[in-house]
Amino acid sequence: MLIRSEKNYRLSALIFTSSILLLCCFPDLTLSAVVTLDSMEIYKTHEWLKSWKPTVYFRCNGENETELPDVKEVNVTYSFNGDESWQPLTELTSKKCKRCGFYEKDSFKSDDVFDEWEFCPSNFLDSDGKYRRVKEHEFDASFLCKHCVPLATDSSGDSNSSPPKGKGKHVAVIVLICALVSAMLILGSVAAYKYWLRKKREQEQARFLKLFEDGDDVEDDLDMDTL
Repeated sequence: MLIRSEKNYRLSALIFTSSILLLCCFPDLTLSAVVTLDSMEIYKTHEWLKSWKPTVYFRCNGENETELPDVKEVNVTYSFNGDESWQPLTELTSKKCKRCGFYEKDSFKSDDVFDEWEFCPSNFLDSDGKYRRVKEHEFDASFLCKHCVPLATDSSGDSNSSPPKGKGKHVAVIVLICALVSAMLILGSVAAYKYWLRKKREQEQARFLKLFEDGDDVEDDLDMDTL
């Protein structure tokens, strides 16, 4: 039973350490870049009656649509802080693009399209994490995604060009941090394992001494009976 528990402990420690090392050295595997709408202005609506207020929404293929309840008037710039109840617009989990767009609901036919395009992390090239999309005679919108900036920098660079200044140093720091974290996890796992073995031995010794004392009590009882 002790051998089986020891093997399970070693396996769990190995899996945990390997997972931390993998996530540390390959951060793209856990990328979660949230995209919010920073501002929006529509230049026209697609309603037949100009008195009708439009229902504008954003959607990426395969995802739910996000209605923009404030965007109702043309030629009005709406600014957002990212904390609105309908935010965020979408989430980018890799360097691959999504097919997204702005639309307007229509009760009598298929929804009208303001614009559809490839929505990519590489769009966010500005240092402040902003990306602006303008469709002539349709809309002017800006998006915010601060976590997209590192991806945009990586994907926009030419693979044959020399690496940007300081990138090698940055990679070296990441590798060093990964090595230190891994070493600490391994040392911690070994220390915890040794502590567990020591506690296990103490429990077994205490159990053995208790059995020995119980045996002495039984012998004493037998000696008293023979008298």
